Amino acid sequence: MQYRQLGRTGVRVSKLCLGAMNFGASTKEDEARQIIDEAIAGGINFIDTADVYARGVSEEFVGRALEHNKHRDDVVLATKGVATMGDGPNDRGASRYHLTRAVEASLRRLRTDRIDLYYLHITDIDTPIEETLDTLDVLVRQGKILYVGTSKWPVPLIMEALWLADKHGWPRVVAEQPPYNLTDRRIELELVWTCLRHGIGIVPFGPLAGGVLSGIYRKDQPAPEGHRFHTVGQRDGHNRYTEQSLSLVEALVPLAEAQGVTLAELSLAWLMQRPGITAPICGPRTVEHLQSSLRACDVALTPEDLAKIDETIPPGANVTNYCTLYERMCRAVNKPEPLGPF
Repeated sequence: MQYRQLGRTGVRVSKLCLGAMNFGASTKEDEARQIIDEAIAGGINFIDTADVYARGVSEEFVGRALEHNKHRDDVVLATKGVATMGDGPNDRGASRYHLTRAVEASLRRLRTDRIDLYYLHITDIDTPIEETLDTLDVLVRQGKILYVGTSKWPVPLIMEALWLADKHGWPRVVAEQPPYNLTDRRIELELVWTCLRHGIGIVPFGPLAGGVLSGIYRKDQPAPEGHRFHTVGQRDGHNRYTEQSLSLVEALVPLAEAQGVTLAELSLAWLMQRPGITAPICGPRTVEHLQSSLRACDVALTPEDLAKIDETIPPGANVTNYCTLYERMCRAVNKPEPLGPF
């Protein structure tokens, strides 16, 4: 396993991050514990979860697993707040009131004394960014969180956060977590350059585009029963499995076969070789999924391979609109709109 610097911090993380979004939902606790143990054995030292995943159950699974295997101090543990955690008017958002309580709750569920990297999961147009950053500064000074990150933040807000942090001596954003994969390369147009220029690590989610790049779904073939096509094919208000996205799959499969790997492994390997990428987040539901992701760490794509991929899906291109929530947040910078629950 290779390790990379997280932004401009002195922290080094594995080039693959273990995501726990499925824990407590499709993945039960015994298998989640096996996945965590195998990930650590495979060299992964970077684990990502969020309070909203299974309404806290994912954090609980991760906390109990790290307590059981005694590896808490061997991993960089990241979680996220801001998303809706209840029915009350203050059960979401980036206010001092909610964030302070959210961090305390995450600490309890994770069974830890600090959160190594705390992401603001979504933007909150109702809370002044100064209030949010000042609150995070207090939490850092208290030792409850060590570093601050953002997720799905548009470039103008990231730049504002950096400017305010430098002005007031608040913690700088060290990582951004955007959607990024072979079906949706839009962050290459602006975000990647911004993060490279300002020392922000990029930890992308959705490396398989919600299953589109798993290789399971093929053009003109029925989707296998029991797979996510039948349950989340229309998630986020649109269909990811379009004529364009499935045509892309057909074009990429021969490139993967030429490497002797699966399409999923090619997709992860490509991300790990992209400029500015610290560690893509894999979200295995099973131990077998994790093992495939670990194999991707050993795939080395040549400049010729990368050029062929660029010919197939050009830099900045998009065929899925993978994360419509991200699009809405970017629009809200100029024209605020209610984001609804998340």
